[in-house]
Amino acid sequence: MNRDEIAAIYNQGVDAMIDFVEQLLRALQQQQTLIEQQQVRIDSLAARVEELEQRLAQDSRNSNKPPSSDPFIKQTRSLRESTGRQSGGQKGHRGSSLPHVTVPDRVVVHGPERCATCGASLTDVEREVTAQRRQVFDIPPLKLEVTEHRLGVSRCPCCERENSGEFPSLVPCGASYGAGVKALAVFLHKEHLLPWRRTCEIIESLFGQPFSEGTVQHVVADCAAELSEMEHAIKAAISAAAQAHFDETGMYVENTRGWLHVAATGSLTAYAYHAKRGTEASREIGILPVFRGTATHDCLSSYFTYQACAHSLCNVHHLRELTFAHEVMNREWAGEMKELLKKIKQEVDRAKAEEQEEVSAQVSERLHEQYDSILKKGFLREALEPALASGRRGKQKQSKAKNLLDRLHKYKEATLKFMTDFRVPFDNNLAERDLRMMKVQQKISGCFRTRKGAEDFCRIRSYLSTMKKQGHNLLEVLKSVFTGSPVFPALTG
Repeated sequence: MNRDEIAAIYNQGVDAMIDFVEQLLRALQQQQTLIEQQQVRIDSLAARVEELEQRLAQDSRNSNKPPSSDPFIKQTRSLRESTGRQSGGQKGHRGSSLPHVTVPDRVVVHGPERCATCGASLTDVEREVTAQRRQVFDIPPLKLEVTEHRLGVSRCPCCERENSGEFPSLVPCGASYGAGVKALAVFLHKEHLLPWRRTCEIIESLFGQPFSEGTVQHVVADCAAELSEMEHAIKAAISAAAQAHFDETGMYVENTRGWLHVAATGSLTAYAYHAKRGTEASREIGILPVFRGTATHDCLSSYFTYQACAHSLCNVHHLRELTFAHEVMNREWAGEMKELLKKIKQEVDRAKAEEQEEVSAQVSERLHEQYDSILKKGFLREALEPALASGRRGKQKQSKAKNLLDRLHKYKEATLKFMTDFRVPFDNNLAERDLRMMKVQQKISGCFRTRKGAEDFCRIRSYLSTMKKQGHNLLEVLKSVFTGSPVFPALTG
């Protein structure tokens, strides 16, 4: 509308001008409403874009995602500090090789066939064996040893009754496999996670004896049944420990996602499957409800249900999240907190190396003050951030950085537990290492077809992991299970 059109309306009188202004105000109000709606939409989309960009920026170095999820082209940096040493053997490191045995199984003398000067035959000449020797370690030809059991009959000299012997319980039928073969089948299938068919193929290739998948299944079930008492003993020992690690990971059973739980110490491991992840699972597994030591975990809220025990948090998880907050979200306080946690760990390691039982009171007070100062700085920084649009009723959505900051504040004691109690480690890596091969099993097999299969797997792996930690030969201990006298692990210390 130009000036002449406006002047024409003005010349029509006051009423015409009022109508025109009211029309303009209505249009302006509609536009203002539209602008406000669009701004809300823009803010929502901007927040969504930021969230997606942050999600894309996550990898195994700055979040809890596994390394297998990292993009192929993305090179992640380890949280471990560089030692400055090159890979491989270090200067001054004592090498090792196969040691000679005093009494070899077989001796082969290599003598000259002909004289090196005149070419005369030396085959019939007596040879003098020198002190020079070389030993080759190899596997002898493998074959199954067949032991036939027969019954003896004796006539009593007093009453002349004919008495017959009895077959041992380990000889159940006309032809059966012994403890060694059964132990090998379980060892291959449960320790090295070979599928049923490949387990059979390896045994057949080694010994030339056909071996069926059904036989492996029966052997595994028998092994799990024999270890029932062992499972309870290991759980009871972990329940009485001064410090233990707890963690869980997804496990598919009958095409449904459940949870594999682990409770572990440096010498004991207990696995358990449960359909749930939280308190219900912990209650039925039975370790945490009676545990009175320090539980090290990854801050899953259900763990804090149990207040009869102390808690410590995995600071490697904190370092990853702080890396993300610092590098991706540009939070300066996160970088400072990351460096402080690493500094505290160095102080603890130094005190341990000097055989101290705790860091000095002066050092402890200084580190606590620095921790609180960084938290204060973090809260001031997060207060400047605009609120995130959640789109739902209830608690206001917060950024990842603010959630991390709140956790570090709320669980300060659990975060710094490793500084005040030297029995407590800096991280929860032990539990994560114990779970690592379980994820490999899921990648190989996909899922367990029955719940009983999952429970048998957990029971056998609990025993094998425990015995491996205590330095036992796994084939030998499995053989002891099938002879009816399983080797028990040390349950204290």
